[in-house]
Amino acid sequence: MTRRMRGWQTVAVLGIAGITLAACGGGDSEPEDTAAAGGDDTAAAEPTMEDTMAAEPSTEASGEATGSGDGTLTIGTLLPETGSLAFLGPPEFAGVELAVQEINEAGGVLGNDVVKIDGDSGDTTTDIATQTVTRLLGEGVDAIIGAASSGVSFTVIDQITGAGVVHFSPANTSPDFTDYDDNGLYFRTAPSDVLQGRVLGDLLVQDGCLDVAAIVLDDPYGTGLAENFTASLDAGGGTLVTEPILYPEGTNNFSAQVTQVADAGAECVVLIGFAETVQIVNEMVAQGLPPTEVPTYFVDGNLADYSSDSDTNLPAGTLEGNKGTLPGAEAPEEFQNRLLEVDSSLTDFSYAAESYDAAVVIALAAVAAGSDAGTEIGAAIPDVTREGTECTSFAECVELLDGGEDIDYNGVSGPIEMSDQGDPTEATIGIFEYDAENKITRVDSLSGTI
Repeated sequence: MTRRMRGWQTVAVLGIAGITLAACGGGDSEPEDTAAAGGDDTAAAEPTMEDTMAAEPSTEASGEATGSGDGTLTIGTLLPETGSLAFLGPPEFAGVELAVQEINEAGGVLGNDVVKIDGDSGDTTTDIATQTVTRLLGEGVDAIIGAASSGVSFTVIDQITGAGVVHFSPANTSPDFTDYDDNGLYFRTAPSDVLQGRVLGDLLVQDGCLDVAAIVLDDPYGTGLAENFTASLDAGGGTLVTEPILYPEGTNNFSAQVTQVADAGAECVVLIGFAETVQIVNEMVAQGLPPTEVPTYFVDGNLADYSSDSDTNLPAGTLEGNKGTLPGAEAPEEFQNRLLEVDSSLTDFSYAAESYDAAVVIALAAVAAGSDAGTEIGAAIPDVTREGTECTSFAECVELLDGGEDIDYNGVSGPIEMSDQGDPTEATIGIFEYDAENKITRVDSLSGTI
């Protein structure tokens, strides 16, 4: 029997703490963002939905790139082919590939075709990312798109930006990047978890979840997202009934964490993590706290397909009616069809739009700067996304640039409006709900400015 919650009649007040939110979707959309990240963060994904694991920032700028450019824009990818966010890799790789194809069809950059060199990011349990970045820098890349995981990005951000190369993630959502000392060369198309966290907190209050427990991956993504959703929950009259229940990366037994949830008397649970979420949910069921009775909320890092069609499946009906948040606007059907021409095996499109826009923004900045040098591209990136004449494709924007106009690129992922710190200042968070097969459908979207 489902527990009666303290806040069952409470309605959330959206738009708190300096953030403006506006509903922009209904409940009859087809599922298209069927996995998480950025982020992160999440991802996205991260995360990205997010999407991250704990790691210390790198301290070396190894590799041969100097950020000087050679007349040919070369973009490397640092995206998950392996590791805990590997399910995010296919749509992200496809997004970059589609962008590069369309840029080259429109005449390329600086009179030459854009060159793309792919690489695996792995996760923070391996040294794959560092090895990939070293290889990409040695091959003279001007920009690197990735990683999906904020934790992975923190291990290589100094290596990349110290070499004078643009570091551009489609799925990092950790708030720690906003003020990071990155030589003005780190950017992202996924919004900071300041936004996702506040939307999640508002969603909990709106659903009447006021006494909440959170089981959280102990890394920059997990703790940052927990901090932001807790602030929103508190502002709406709710409370975290116990401190975030943290677990380190690599944990495979969650009996103690779930027991803490039970002992705290939580009426709802937030899970912030990655693939290990399956083990947490199974432990909740074993201890008499199934999500069908104790509403459980997911984020971009674990808002995945848990149906019998997936590798990480749960028994049918386990998650029915439960919800989660995922940064990113709904991918238009026309864009999905273009992606399927690149990779016909795609079954979800999480962070594909953000990956596509990252490549387009880099290319437009190179055109605006008249250079493929990483430092000059980085200096031009904010300006091509704001305050000029609006345009929505590389070809359209280049025509305006060639005519001497300042441009404002509005992408597939949204208006972007990049801040000087490299963050998008406008973004959309999708709200999803699980069906009886443990698959997700977008039921609402909230657009926000930070």
